[in-house]
Amino acid sequence: MGELVGYLITGLGTGCGFALVGSGLVAIYRVTRVVNFAQGAFAVIGAMCASTLLAVVPHGIGELLAIAVAALVGLLVGLVAIGRPGTSPQSALIVTLGLAVFAYAVEVLVWDDQPRSFAGLPGAVSVFDTRVQTHYLLIIGVTVPVFVGMAAFFTRTDVGKALTACASNPYAARVVGIDVRRMGLLAFAIGGALGGLAGVLVTPVQQITFDADVTLIVNGFAAAILGGLTRPAVALAGGLLLGVTQALVAGYGNAAHQTEVALGLMLAVMIWRAARRPAALEEPA
Repeated sequence: MGELVGYLITGLGTGCGFALVGSGLVAIYRVTRVVNFAQGAFAVIGAMCASTLLAVVPHGIGELLAIAVAALVGLLVGLVAIGRPGTSPQSALIVTLGLAVFAYAVEVLVWDDQPRSFAGLPGAVSVFDTRVQTHYLLIIGVTVPVFVGMAAFFTRTDVGKALTACASNPYAARVVGIDVRRMGLLAFAIGGALGGLAGVLVTPVQQITFDADVTLIVNGFAAAILGGLTRPAVALAGGLLLGVTQALVAGYGNAAHQTEVALGLMLAVMIWRAARRPAALEEPA
């Protein structure tokens, strides 16, 4: 029993990281209809920056500065991807993929190719005679308020409502005076901050490398696709389900199959959605 609970807690903590990456994808896609393949790079940059900053500044400040850097990188990616008027979502998608590859060179140049980590919340708690790192509880404790805050931001603030309007009907948003391009750039900055937060939270328990964005984007996309890339709350549920499933696979089976779990889940959801689409189109308006 203790072993199972331990796997569940570590899985929830890992799944929160996936959910944050996935929610960044959702935030960008909702507004711009662009699938941002550089989302995993935001997490890596946030983690790498934190590992450097924490050598000179205390915890709390270092992590916040790293998240701010990731948000700035997200804004810069947005400027390149959608900054030019008339850029199609398909073209912007290719741009983000190219920038994700370019980020490899920058990360290796600045931080080399060695794994990086830094100290998180110290200690462990005993759960049914099984020791669980306290930092996993911190990840869960930070992620839940972030998603609550995101929900409040999108539904209760003028800026959040403007972002939601762009997601619902960009043409109508333009008619009432909302700058859709500016909202898209803000969405990229939010995606960068969420990715950076994921990297900062997960790195103390899982070393990060320059190419770790592949695993992060695969799992984040798998989490986000459960909600059709439009619903952050479902992305959270998808991330938690994915994290717990992978933890159980690693604990009771073979850890080498964790990525296959994400890909299999993503494929199953896409097939399920494709099968439902014709029925949905036949429904009366």
